[in-house]
Amino acid sequence: MEAVIDKDLTAAKLAIDIGADILLILTDVEKVALYFGTLKQKWIDKMTIEEAEKYIEEDHFAPGSMLPKVLAAIEFIKNGGEKAIIAKLGKTMEALSGKTGTCILRA
Repeated sequence: MEAVIDKDLTAAKLAIDIGADILLILTDVEKVALYFGTLKQKWIDKMTIEEAEKYIEEDHFAPGSMLPKVLAAIEFIKNGGEKAIIAKLGKTMEALSGKTGTCILRA
C-alpha cells in the first residue's frame, strides 16, 4: 500500500504528542504571503487561526507549498499549542524572537 505523509502535518502531530508550546516550520521564504508571486503580494507578520482559515478558503496558499504549512500550524494550535511560526530556513533565532517569519496564534 502506498501512502504520502506530509512532513508539516507530521511535525505538528509530533509537537502535539510531546506537548510542545511552539511549532517552528522552516521553509524557503521569509514569511507567509497573500497573493504570493503577484504585484499584490503582501507579507503576513501575524495571523489568527480564523484569519488563516479565511485565507485558505480564498485559495491564497498553494497545495504543494504553503497550504500544508498553514494547515499544520492550525492543527497544532487547535490541539493545545501556544503558537506556530513559519519562517525562512537559516533564520531560526530571529523567528523565535519575533523579528521575522509569520506567527500564527489562537486569537
